[in-house]
Amino acid sequence: MPDSQPRQPDDPAAEATALVLCGARLTDGRIVDVRLGDGRIEAVGTAGSLTSPGARVDLRGYLLLPAPAEPHTHSDTALTADRAGPGPASHHPDDIQRRATEAALLQLGHGATALRSHVRIGDATGLAPLEAVLQTRRSLHGLTDLTPVAVPRLLTGIAGADSLAMLRDAVKMGAAVVGGCPDLDPDPAGYAEAVLEIAAAHGCPVDLHTDGDDPARLTRLAAMAAGLRHGVSIGPCAGLSHLPPQTTIRAADQLAAAEVTVICLPQGGCSGTERRGTAPVRLLRAAGVRVAAGSGALRDVANPVGRGDPLEAAYLLASQSGLPAEAAYGTVSAAAREAMGLPEVRVEAGFPAELLAVRGEQLAGVLSLAYSRIVVHRGRVVARTSAVREYCDSEAVVALDLPRQGRPDSGPGGGP
Repeated sequence: MPDSQPRQPDDPAAEATALVLCGARLTDGRIVDVRLGDGRIEAVGTAGSLTSPGARVDLRGYLLLPAPAEPHTHSDTALTADRAGPGPASHHPDDIQRRATEAALLQLGHGATALRSHVRIGDATGLAPLEAVLQTRRSLHGLTDLTPVAVPRLLTGIAGADSLAMLRDAVKMGAAVVGGCPDLDPDPAGYAEAVLEIAAAHGCPVDLHTDGDDPARLTRLAAMAAGLRHGVSIGPCAGLSHLPPQTTIRAADQLAAAEVTVICLPQGGCSGTERRGTAPVRLLRAAGVRVAAGSGALRDVANPVGRGDPLEAAYLLASQSGLPAEAAYGTVSAAAREAMGLPEVRVEAGFPAELLAVRGEQLAGVLSLAYSRIVVHRGRVVARTSAVREYCDSEAVVALDLPRQGRPDSGPGGGP
């Protein structure tokens, strides 16, 4: 079951006015116009060649990319590190919905037009966090696609019986993905088996948290996951980096054979996992494992400075894991979308109009200095971020024709 359901003809978001993106640069160096309509790319032509009765957006100086997707976030706990006063963050549904909405809009501003959010169910809060995130999803319809993952704490033994029933109820409520943290259950294999059984019964994908530091456990998971038609993802799997190389290679081969996706978190961990660091991305990719990258915690106790920025995740994979810029961006775009069951996006006619324009000329430079961004979701501009850098007047600034500080009425030298 894809995270984002096909839109019906009466979906108002599918009736966006035609829009032309003018003078955008593609990664192959071409400067093009791109016409959008009905939520899709209608045409791509040389700059100045496309006409439309609708609006036009000037993208001269911008690199146009398929929009990233966010495969691993935590909407219910996002922004809780910023709370005022002592004590735990509020779990009142209204507070969760407010935080989840703000977090989703922050990530949309970064460029992520689809989000998969892991939401804790059970304990004292029951299904209230899930209902709050589902309400957030409804309120953001047309701006971004938010898909909740139901995450129970325990599923085995007497203690897990109630959570098992609650997980089934969560799917009926609208959780499109089932997940959890097998490592925290007294019987990790039993936990994973229970999740996979529920997923198979309801036709849902699976997305599990694991450190990945137990090869035998990964072997069992790969064997169980091999037959699940709707897809299995695991992450962040930082523990794989701490295993002997040959052990990691065998585990990677098994995950690849079972078509299990690994979602790494280059920006930090999240609740439910112990290890910091990043999965061995290059080794996994060499073994044929699909590797996507997510953000993890967004300013909660697990990562109080988490940014939730997919371009930063790609930057870290390029700078620290040695991936080429194109491959690094692919982990947050094509691979992330595939892991989430979303349609492929290319800047070509016929593909969904899910796009990100970033000021810059080449992908490596964009990952390094991704300041100004324009986000397109379902064929319309849904977010803009503009950054202006100015310099105090000097001979070098004048010689290079750089933007200088000051207002039109400022005196010589330019005031700040």
